[in-house]
Amino acid sequence: MSSTATQDTRDPAPDQEWVAPRASAASSGSSASRLAPICDKVLSGQRITPEEALTLHDEADLLTLGTLADAVRWRLHPEPVVTYIVDRNVNPTNSCVTDCGFCAFYRRPGDPEEYVLPREEIVAKVQETADLGGRQILMQGGHHPRLKTDWWCDLIADLRERFPQVNSHALSAPEIEHLSKLDKRPVEEVIRDLKDAGLGSVPGAGAEILVERVRLIIAPRKTTTDKWLDVHRKIHEAGLRSSATMMFGHVETAAERIEHLARLRDLQDETGGFTAFACWTMQPDGVPQEEIYPERATPGVYLRVQALSRIFLDNFKNIQTSYVTQGVKMATVTLRYGCNDFGGTMLEENVVSAAGCFHLESVQRIEDAIARAGFTPRQRNSWYGISDERHESGCAPSSAEEASYEITAGGVA
Repeated sequence: MSSTATQDTRDPAPDQEWVAPRASAASSGSSASRLAPICDKVLSGQRITPEEALTLHDEADLLTLGTLADAVRWRLHPEPVVTYIVDRNVNPTNSCVTDCGFCAFYRRPGDPEEYVLPREEIVAKVQETADLGGRQILMQGGHHPRLKTDWWCDLIADLRERFPQVNSHALSAPEIEHLSKLDKRPVEEVIRDLKDAGLGSVPGAGAEILVERVRLIIAPRKTTTDKWLDVHRKIHEAGLRSSATMMFGHVETAAERIEHLARLRDLQDETGGFTAFACWTMQPDGVPQEEIYPERATPGVYLRVQALSRIFLDNFKNIQTSYVTQGVKMATVTLRYGCNDFGGTMLEENVVSAAGCFHLESVQRIEDAIARAGFTPRQRNSWYGISDERHESGCAPSSAEEASYEITAGGVA
C-alpha cells in the first residue's frame, strides 16, 4: 500500500460515533496483540506505516499515545527546552473570494466590513512588535481579487528595510497560488519575487485536511491537495523553509487524518524543508456553514491527534502546540504529549478569534506554563534557532540564508 493513503472500510463520518478506548481494553485481548509490536517499533525509533498509525489512533488509550509521543520528543530533543517566538499575526486584508464555510474571518469583496489595512497601520503594528522584542510577523489574509504579487513585495520590502530584525513569515500556499493566478505567471516566479523582496519563511496555513473528499465539502474553491503540496515543494526548492498544519475535528475520518500526515511525511522525505508541524481542532462557532459541522472536538481527541502526529511525523524535528485554540492549560499538557514548541506569543490574532476562540497570553504566562511542565523556556526565531540570551549554546540557523543552506545540503528540518 502507498504511504500516502490508508484504506478505511467505515463510512466517512466525524468522530462523534467513535468511542475512545480504555486503558484496560488496550492492554489485553486482540487490541493488545495489535498494539504491542507497533509500540515496540516506535520506542526503538523505527518508522510506522499509515496502517499502524490508524491502529494507534483507534485502539491505543490516551496514556499509551502520550508515553510514545513523549519518548519520540525526548529522542529528538534530549535537552529539557521548550521554545516559543515573540510574534504578531497581522492580517492585511479580510477580503476573500474562496468562501470557505469554516471561516468566520473573511468578507466577500464589496461587503461593508471588507478591509485592506493602510500601510501606516501595518507599519505601526510591526513597530510595536519590534519594540517588544518581536522576531516575526505572521502575515496572512484573504484571497483578495486585486492585490497582486507586487503589492505584497512592496509591503515586505518596506518592512524588511524598516525592521531588519523582524522576519516576514507570510502568505500561505493557497494565497501564493492565488497570486500566481492573478499575475498569470508560474508559482515559481511569484515565490522568487517574494523571496527577493525579503520573505523569510512561509506558514503552513490552508492545508485543513489534505484529502480531496474533505476539501470538496469544506473548501471547494481553495487550493487542491496536490497543489498545496506542490507550492510547498517549490517554496523549499527556492531555499525557503515553511511549516505544516492540520485543522481537524470536522467532516474527516480517522483514516483521512492519517492520509494527511502521510502526505506531509512524504514531502518532508523529499525536500526536508518543513520546520515544524502544528494542528488544532475546528472552531465551529459562528462560521458561515456552522450547521454542517459537529460540535467542537473534545480535549481528548485533540491530545490523541497531537500525540499521533509526533509519533508518525518522524522526519519533522519540531511539533508545535496550539494554545490559541486549546488554552494554555491544555497546551501545557501537550508538552508531555510530544510538543517541544509553544508557538508564538501572537500579540494580535484575528482569525480563530472571529469564531469565538480567543486565548492570547503574555510572554511571562507562557514561560511560567513551560516551567511548570518541567521544561526550560527559550525564545526562538522563525527557523527554530534559539535566539535567547539565556541559552548557552549557539543559535543555528539564525537566518533564512542559513536555513536555506541546510535545505540545499540535504538536511532535515
